[in-house]
Amino acid sequence: MSTRTIVLEGDKTKHFVCVVPGACEVDLKKAARASGNKSCKPIPQKELLPLTGYVRGGCCPIGMKKPFPSYIDETCLLHEKIYVSAGQRGMQLRLTPQDLINYVPLEVSDLI
Repeated sequence: MSTRTIVLEGDKTKHFVCVVPGACEVDLKKAARASGNKSCKPIPQKELLPLTGYVRGGCCPIGMKKPFPSYIDETCLLHEKIYVSAGQRGMQLRLTPQDLINYVPLEVSDLI
C-alpha cells in the first residue's frame, strides 16, 4: 500500500507529520486531536522544503531536517508492507509499518 506524508501545523504544538494511505485524505479534526491541538492545517507548499528538506511529492517521514511529532494512520498496520516516499518524486521505500513506526518513531492514531 502506498502512503502520503503530510506536514501539518497545529494551533498549540506547531508542526507535526501524518502518514496516511495514499488514496485517503487526512481528517484534520482527527489529526488535531491525535497531536494535542484544537485545530490544524497543512503547511503552505513554499514552506515544505525549508522546513523538512523535501519537496512536495517527495516528503519522507524519515530524515527530515529536524524531528517532528509524527503519527501514522492505524489502517496502515493492516498491510504487510507499505511504501513511503524516499525523498524524491518518483522514488519510494518499501518497508513494514512496524519498521517505520520503530525508526521514526510514529504514534499510531485514527487519522482518516
